[in-house]
Amino acid sequence: MTRDEDLDKLLETFPFFIHQYISQHIYKDKIIEIVMDLGRRPEARFSIGPEYLSQKLISWQDLEYTTKRISKFNNENRAGIERTLHRISCIRNRQFLITGLTCRIGRAIFGTISLARDLLESGQSILILGKPGVGKTTIIREIARVLSDEMGKRVIIVDTSNEIAGNSDIPHPGIGRARRMQVAQTDLQHQVMIEAVENHMPQVIIIDEIGTELEALAARTIAEKGVQLVGTTHGHCLENLIKNPPLTDLIGGIQYVTLSDEEAKRRKTQKSILERKGYPAFQIAIEINEENSWTIHENVQESIDLLLRGQFIVTQNRVFIQNQKTSIKYKNFQSTTLFNNLHTSDIFKNSESWSVVNNNIPTPFRNRQHTTLVIYSYSLSFNLLKEVVTKLNLNITLTKELKKASLIIGLKKHLNQNLKLQKLADQKKIPIYGVNRSSIYQITKLLQFIRL
Repeated sequence: MTRDEDLDKLLETFPFFIHQYISQHIYKDKIIEIVMDLGRRPEARFSIGPEYLSQKLISWQDLEYTTKRISKFNNENRAGIERTLHRISCIRNRQFLITGLTCRIGRAIFGTISLARDLLESGQSILILGKPGVGKTTIIREIARVLSDEMGKRVIIVDTSNEIAGNSDIPHPGIGRARRMQVAQTDLQHQVMIEAVENHMPQVIIIDEIGTELEALAARTIAEKGVQLVGTTHGHCLENLIKNPPLTDLIGGIQYVTLSDEEAKRRKTQKSILERKGYPAFQIAIEINEENSWTIHENVQESIDLLLRGQFIVTQNRVFIQNQKTSIKYKNFQSTTLFNNLHTSDIFKNSESWSVVNNNIPTPFRNRQHTTLVIYSYSLSFNLLKEVVTKLNLNITLTKELKKASLIIGLKKHLNQNLKLQKLADQKKIPIYGVNRSSIYQITKLLQFIRL
């Protein structure tokens, strides 16, 4: 991977004493931002920690020197430098005079999309999920360049925050031949998305940070017009979108339906279940776990259906190691969310019906159908547990002696309060599972998961 920082263009806007100090700094490639506040010493924030740049205090003249060499500040108090990704934000006093500047270093990193280049060539729409700061914007900037320059497609970027192509009228070359449409106001992003399709005939639309119901609806409208979408949104995984009502349109929408007695019996579920409404706006989803480790859902429609049923889904895990080939592994994943038996309000409020209480890994009990599992019940009815085990015909023995147990299950709220039990389980390496309610359904699902 290679970096393009254009750091010298930013340094030229600073007073000479700041410019000189940073130019000679041994860690200038690790700088994140430079802060200039009136009456205070200038400060640089590196990835290894902050550092003062001079004994001199920042004056009105120093601030004016910098502001005259950058673009004008917009309504959000942001400015930029032509053809760079650097972002300068200002702090104003009550008279609207600038008293502080935060100069954030923008970096274009080339080669980030090597993990998923084959997905771009498929022509399908791609949704990228990840927590803030994990590098989603850097990835879609590289995607714009690859699609426009190397694949020759007509690409339009809807750049609401100007973080993809820079905060200036001339976009950064990191986006290649892709065209950029700026958004005057954040709440108008959905209108600009539709305008891009209607006025400029793109083959690909790229959107950063889809976050509202109107934007999700606009994405669906674009997808139905046959335009490839590449978008990002906040969230660790697909399950987060299921629990986020404004964004469920991205994955086809979720609806609460009631089945007939025959259909419920055939599916072996309750009559009231959650189902996907329609086709997802995005066919592929990428979960950014770390900078060089991604989880790929090759079929979002299938993944959502299996998640709603609480069944196993198969995902790809791709890892990029410098100077080595990309590693691709397939893994089974099962949602810990029991969608089939919960009301819609429960899904969006508290969807985890059971979880592991301690850090002991329970995997030795899974995939071993012929191994007897000895369970100690804490705060759960012994007879209720015995009834579930009998009906499921599982190779499980119940015990009232903790020292004989290979697994502990109980009500989560009581287990969390019993620190003595947790300490004893940790000493003996016994896994502990907690359920939210003492219900046959939750206990059944838990035991089926353990014995899979």
